Amino acid sequence: MIKALIFDFDGLIIDSESPEFQAWREVFAEHGRELGMDWWADLIGRPPTHRDVYAYFCEQVNPAADIEQLRRDRRARVIALTLAQPVLPGVRDYLRGAAELGLKIGLASSSSGDHVRGHLERLELLHYFQATRCFEDTSLHKPDPAPYRAVLEDLGVGAEEAVAFEDSPNGVTSARAAGIFCVAVPNPITCQLPLDHADHLVASLAEVPLEQILARAEGGRR
Repeated sequence: MIKALIFDFDGLIIDSESPEFQAWREVFAEHGRELGMDWWADLIGRPPTHRDVYAYFCEQVNPAADIEQLRRDRRARVIALTLAQPVLPGVRDYLRGAAELGLKIGLASSSSGDHVRGHLERLELLHYFQATRCFEDTSLHKPDPAPYRAVLEDLGVGAEEAVAFEDSPNGVTSARAAGIFCVAVPNPITCQLPLDHADHLVASLAEVPLEQILARAEGGRR
């Protein structure tokens, strides 16, 4: 029987991935260059230490860039775009429904705790989560299974007793490697990426009742 749900954050609870990509594309466009999805895709779902985009920008576009000013301006732009993003469809209903069913709820993210928990508190969702593991909470990160294994331990459940919700290929790989049934829910960025290694794929959580997901996970059907 399923006893817990584990959510990713960026791109799954709110679409905070589109603002990151948009802000960087704007920076590149100001210099007459294009930041392609092929290069960006490998970053999605990974920690910020995976690749230094600022160094890449200096190497490929503008070696004389004032990195500190660019960092401040770009971060302000990302924050403004992210604050305008609503909770993605179906997320509140899933959290509310899981709580009513007595399921434990956790979160595994590659982003910083300040970013994740700050937005969850702002959106009045933080109280739903009994465990949150973010970038600084584990030594290894997605696509490694470490974040999901840590959340399983925090919640006191086995991998076969949980369902993970992810939006990115790296996140799906992490959840599956931890032995968790994984539901992929692509966003406007990750819908362009391969997610067929997930156990189940849905266009939106608003389109599928939680009970149906639980039944599919308990049956182990792909």
